[in-house]
Amino acid sequence: MNEFGVYIHIPFCAAKCDYCAFATWTDRHHLAEAYLAALHTEIERAVADGLPTATTVFVGGGTPTQVEPAALADVIAAVPRATDAEVTVECNPDDVDVDLFATYRSAGVNRISLGVQSMSAHVLAALGRTHDPDNVAAAVAALRTAGMSSFNLDLIYGSVGETVDDWAQTLDAALALDPPHISAYGLTVEAGTPLAESPAQYPDDDDQADKYELADDRLEAAGLAHYEVSNWARAGHESRHNRLYWSQTDYRGFGCAAHSHAAGRRWWNVRTPDRYIALVGRGESVVAADEQLDVATRTVESRQLSLRTREGVESAAFSASDLDELIAAGLVVRAARSTVRLTRRGRLLANEVALRVRSE
Repeated sequence: MNEFGVYIHIPFCAAKCDYCAFATWTDRHHLAEAYLAALHTEIERAVADGLPTATTVFVGGGTPTQVEPAALADVIAAVPRATDAEVTVECNPDDVDVDLFATYRSAGVNRISLGVQSMSAHVLAALGRTHDPDNVAAAVAALRTAGMSSFNLDLIYGSVGETVDDWAQTLDAALALDPPHISAYGLTVEAGTPLAESPAQYPDDDDQADKYELADDRLEAAGLAHYEVSNWARAGHESRHNRLYWSQTDYRGFGCAAHSHAAGRRWWNVRTPDRYIALVGRGESVVAADEQLDVATRTVESRQLSLRTREGVESAAFSASDLDELIAAGLVVRAARSTVRLTRRGRLLANEVALRVRSE
């Protein structure tokens, strides 16, 4: 069976994080019931039009745990999927318990991504996060009780006021929970966010590099192997859904602001939940716009995404002179006769190395 992914967007949040540029709202919870009904309808119409069987499903946001669990389970269950499909839901540690996870499991959910970000209260406050770090351990215990053996802890490093010791504490506390997967992302400044309006809060590149190296050392030592610039996992627990994106496989997004891709065409839905609900209700298209990628653009994007993974990219992605220069600078190494991959130093400069990728 060919790989095919489905993404379901839940746009509701209890609070807006200062760094978040996603299509999320804190004042639209009154729309939740109608929004989930619209999601169900959009999926049903796509199935009638021949939606492929999904091998991965990812429910993100926003905060999926802000909507009624049984109603969300019904939406997930509406997606046709393979018997061995990976089905993931993003969760806020403050919102979950055994019953919620059991409800998700009834719809086929078999992987949870917990938005931990930090295990330090003052760092969470600096990020604009409101959850209690003590609830992370309780959330992990609940998902294990509910039979969820695969899960991810999602971390962010580099916020103002976060010391290296704070980050080390977060890593140690996360590893103490014995997770099979950890994602660790450097804080980035996105246009239009409160963080972007506060230069004094911008992350420091050298500080982030130090914290990345600390994370790589500790996670690898704990048996979590690096498999993409920001992701580490035990064997068999790598995110299949993320791998699908990194390999340019086709996927379909449902919900407001959700993106889709098929054979080089990308399209995205209208941004607001209000408009999305109205369009679905009238039986009209929810697509806001689209673009068709030419061969050169697809080639560059494919190579840039592959470069971020531990498998690396074909040597032909770089000119001979650029490749020699990158190897001499210690940014890439030959992984096989016709393949190169980033070194750890190269991972720190992945965006710069990616600019060297050729389209031919």
